[in-house]
Amino acid sequence: MKGAGNPRWLHVLLLLLWTTVGFVLRFANLTGKPLWTDEFSTLVFSLGNSFLGVPLDQVITVDELLQPLRPSPEAGIGSVIQNLFSESNHPPLYFVLSHLWLKLFPTSPQGFVSVWAARSLAALFGVLAIPATFGLAWLGFRSLTVAHIAAALMAVSPFGVYLAQEARHYTLPILWILASLSCLMVAARILRDRAMLPMGICITWILVNGLGIATHYFFVFTLAAEAIVIVSLGLVQSWRERGIWHPLTHWRRVWLVAVGTLASGLVWWPVLQNIQGGELTRWIYQGDRSGMDWLEPLGQALAGWITMLYLLPIQATSQPVVILSALVLVGLVFWTVPQIYRGLRVQYAWRQTRIAVLVLSAFVVAAVLLFFGVTYFFDTALTSAFRYNFVYFPAAIVLIGAGLASSWNAARQIAQTPATSIPLALLSLIRISNRRAVIVIGVCSFLGALTVISNLGYQKTHRPDLVASAIRQRSAETVLVAIPHETHGQTGRLMGIAWDLRHAPLSPATSEPLFLLAQNTGTPRSVLAVLRQALNRLPRPLDLWLINFHQLPQSQLNMVLEQQQCTAQTKTQSTDGYRYRLYQCQQRPPRAKPPVNRSPANRQNS
Repeated sequence: MKGAGNPRWLHVLLLLLWTTVGFVLRFANLTGKPLWTDEFSTLVFSLGNSFLGVPLDQVITVDELLQPLRPSPEAGIGSVIQNLFSESNHPPLYFVLSHLWLKLFPTSPQGFVSVWAARSLAALFGVLAIPATFGLAWLGFRSLTVAHIAAALMAVSPFGVYLAQEARHYTLPILWILASLSCLMVAARILRDRAMLPMGICITWILVNGLGIATHYFFVFTLAAEAIVIVSLGLVQSWRERGIWHPLTHWRRVWLVAVGTLASGLVWWPVLQNIQGGELTRWIYQGDRSGMDWLEPLGQALAGWITMLYLLPIQATSQPVVILSALVLVGLVFWTVPQIYRGLRVQYAWRQTRIAVLVLSAFVVAAVLLFFGVTYFFDTALTSAFRYNFVYFPAAIVLIGAGLASSWNAARQIAQTPATSIPLALLSLIRISNRRAVIVIGVCSFLGALTVISNLGYQKTHRPDLVASAIRQRSAETVLVAIPHETHGQTGRLMGIAWDLRHAPLSPATSEPLFLLAQNTGTPRSVLAVLRQALNRLPRPLDLWLINFHQLPQSQLNMVLEQQQCTAQTKTQSTDGYRYRLYQCQQRPPRAKPPVNRSPANRQNS
C-alpha cells in the first residue's frame, strides 16, 4: 500500500473491501442474541407505543405483556416523541428515524415488530462509519495509508461490531462525532495558520453538533473535549507568540460555532428538566467508594479500551478458555501498545501530520479525563458501561491507524529520507514493527469481531434467554413469573423472558406462562400484597418464579410464601440482570375459620 502512488481505483476497491467486511461482520447473526431491556425500550418507543399500557398489579398473559411490540397504524412521529419524553430520558432523533425505518419492513408472523429490522438500522450506521473513518483519517494525516488502516480497523473492531448489533442509538452519534472531529481538524489547521474559518464549515459544524445532541445527550462529552482542544490550541499559540501582538479576528467564527452549538444544546434544557426517567438512571450512581473500589473504574476503563482493538472468548463456558483468552489479551496489549506509541511519535515528528496527532490525542485524553471526573467526583459507575466509550472511540481508532501506518511505511520512509533527517522514533520503531506486525494486529482484531458475533464476548447486558431456558427445564405446571416493578426497565426484563418463551414455547403439557408486575410504591408490603392476591386466584399446582425479589425483606417474603404453601425448589440463581428462584405451590392455603360469636346470649346457651 503506497498511498498516492497507487491508482485511484485501487484505493476505491480497498475501501469497498473494508466496508464489505464491516457489513458482513455487523449483519452476521444479527438476531442470534436475545433482546434485552434497553432494546425493548428502543422497539416500543420507535413504534410510537407506550409501556403504560402494560397492566400492573395483576396477572397478565404473554400477549398482554408483549402488546407494545405490535405496530399501531395510529402511532406516528408525534407519538414517538410524546411517549419518549414522558417515559424515558433520551433525545428523539434516533427513535424517529427508527420509526420511519421500521415502517419499511413487515411484521413477524405473530404480528410483532421485526427484530432484524430494529437492529439493522444501527448496523447500517455502523457500516457507514467505516468510510467516514477513512475520511477523517485522510483529512487529518493526508495519507491514504493511514486512512485505509483506520477504516480497516473500524471495520473489524470488536467494540464497533458490538455497538452496531445493538438496537440502540450509539452508531448514529459515532457518525456525528466523525463529522464534528473533521470540522475540528479543519479548524485546527486554519487557526494554526491564523486564517478565517470558512462560513460553510461553521454552519456544518453547528448543524452536526446539534444533531449529535439530538441523538444522544452524552454527545456533550464530545463537545466538551473539543472545546478543551480548541482552548489548548489557543493557549499554546499565545505562549509561542508571547510578546508579539496579532489581531484575533481569526477566532471570531470559532466563537460563532461555540455560540451556535450552545444554542442547539439549550433547546433541550426544558426537556431535561421535565424528564421522568430519574429511576432509569439510578443504576449509574455508585455511592461511597472505599478501599480498592477507587481502582475499579481504572480497571473497567482499561478493559473497555482493549476491546476497541482486541477481544477473545472471555465469556466462554469453559474456564480454561476464559483464562487463556485473558492471558493472550494481556500479551497482545503489551506487544501492541509500544508499536502504536512509537508510530505516533513518528507521525508527530513530521510537520504535516503533527497537528493531527496533537488534536486527536488531546481530544481522547480530554474525553477520558472528563469520564473519570464524572466517575469520581459524582460517585458514578460511568466506566462500567463500555458502550459509553463511543464518545471518543472514532478518534482512538484513527490514532491507532496512524500509529500502525508508521510501521507500514517505516522502511520506505527511511529509504527516502536523508540520513541526517530520519527521526529517532522511526529508527526505534522499525526494530519492533513492520508490515507483518500490522497484518497480525488486523487479523487479531478480526478474530475479536468473530468473538462478538458468536456470543463469546460482549454478550447482552441482560440475559433473559438463560432465565427462559431454566423455566423450560424445570416447569411442567402452570407458571407465574413475577417481578417488583419500578420503571419500564422491569417491564423490559419480563418482556425478554416472555419473548424467548413465545418463540421457543414450554412443553405441550404446560399452559402458557403468566406474568406479574407488582408495583413497588415504596414499601415492600405493596409488592407482597399484590403477590399474595395473585397467588390466591391462581390454580394449583403452580410454579412460581420470583425475579429480583432479593431487595425485599426476606423474612416478610418467606412469611407470604409459607402462608401460600409455596416451597423453594432451587437455590437463588444469578445471571446478568436477573436473580431468580423457583417455588412450587402445591395446594391452596387453608381458609381462616369465621370468628365465633361470643354475644351474652350465646354464652348463656352454652
